[in-house]
Amino acid sequence: MDSSFDQLTADDSCTSCGVTQDHSAYWTPALYFQYSNGTTVMVNQVGGMLAYYLYYLKNVKAFPEGFQMVAGNDHFRNFTGPFPDPELSSWPNDPTDQYWLSQRALGFNCLDYSKDPEPSLYRHEMPKKDYLDANCKDGIRIELAFPSCGTGEKDSPDHKSHVAYPSLVKEGNCPEGYDVHYPFLFFETIWATNDFAGDDGMFLLSYGDPKGTGYHGDFIMGWESQDFLQSALDQCQSQSGEISDCSLFNLQDDATSAQCKFDLPESLHGDDCDGPRDGLPVNVPIQWGPEPATKYPVAGRTGVATSSVGSASSAPSTFSQGPTLSYSAADPASTSTAQGGIVVAMATSGAGHGIGPQASSTLSTETSTVKASSTEAPSSSITASPSVEDAADSADIVATSYITHADENKVIELAIEEVDVTVTATPSAHAGNHKRHLHNHLHHHGRR
Repeated sequence: MDSSFDQLTADDSCTSCGVTQDHSAYWTPALYFQYSNGTTVMVNQVGGMLAYYLYYLKNVKAFPEGFQMVAGNDHFRNFTGPFPDPELSSWPNDPTDQYWLSQRALGFNCLDYSKDPEPSLYRHEMPKKDYLDANCKDGIRIELAFPSCGTGEKDSPDHKSHVAYPSLVKEGNCPEGYDVHYPFLFFETIWATNDFAGDDGMFLLSYGDPKGTGYHGDFIMGWESQDFLQSALDQCQSQSGEISDCSLFNLQDDATSAQCKFDLPESLHGDDCDGPRDGLPVNVPIQWGPEPATKYPVAGRTGVATSSVGSASSAPSTFSQGPTLSYSAADPASTSTAQGGIVVAMATSGAGHGIGPQASSTLSTETSTVKASSTEAPSSSITASPSVEDAADSADIVATSYITHADENKVIELAIEEVDVTVTATPSAHAGNHKRHLHNHLHHHGRR
């Protein structure tokens, strides 16, 4: 089940997006809850995935046809750095430390709609279970920021080296040689962790990560064409938050979007991905950290030994989730450009997730676009992130690299979570109000 631009945009393809010209692939892993006896269930996803296209850099260019990238690293099991992040004014101007920046491109936003929302990318690992129970009464929103500086290449062997983060993750200086400015792509997914309040157990991401620091995502450009996306970025600047205000977009309603489905891969037949079940799908083992996760054999591959998590997995004495940041409301007055937000409304069909024959994820979106100021800064050189032995993409790891590897173990998470989303936007000083509207909408949506 390999994906490419030609496959995504083929005449017989469809899209679950409200804008019919967008067939892009957007992916992040699923969240699970494992009870103390080892029984595991997928956490309900509220409203599907939201994808934002934002302007933070000048001269933003559309993603070219055939472009793809991965953000995050599924092997990371440790966050290094102060809690909370230092003030942006003290961050280095030279974006050479991409490892440092990539760790700050993750967010685990505690949701309580009776309070003002927390800022995006506020905490960078999963909060402790007791903190979630006591404070995140409406679940958790997991956030992922993608690099927006590029070399101009469409891909690279690791799907990462052709892109880089600017010096402030969302904005700032691009490294030397990364002179192409792409839209800032930002994923949000809400999970109903509140459904498990008071239950004894732990939350796990589908690749065996109890900390969340290995959270990652994939993007494959699937717009009608690069020229079309560029026209949309240039022309659709309405502040109304309505995709219908962009005359370039052909829209479809939720019922039509819901007709776009894909077949469950044969490798998942007979494996209950939703649960309840023992352990994670295809017996993915839990790797606790703080050392990087390593390669492991998985079930379902001919001639490869099966690895198992057993009926119950308890944390080793060395496991620590680190300090949990307490609540802090976003301050759009002081961080308007760094906290860019837009109004996004969406609808899903059926349950928050649902895996089975002909399972599908569907949604439509509304979006606003407004210009933000950014100063041009001199470029700088870049050094590679610290290398992690055993952390290279491998056919023996259930991970995100399905974009170039069609083996069955790379498709598992895609089948669980594949969604298409369209947003074209730029941040504004009104980000706080827009964000509040978004939270209120999703709160209502989640209670239907």
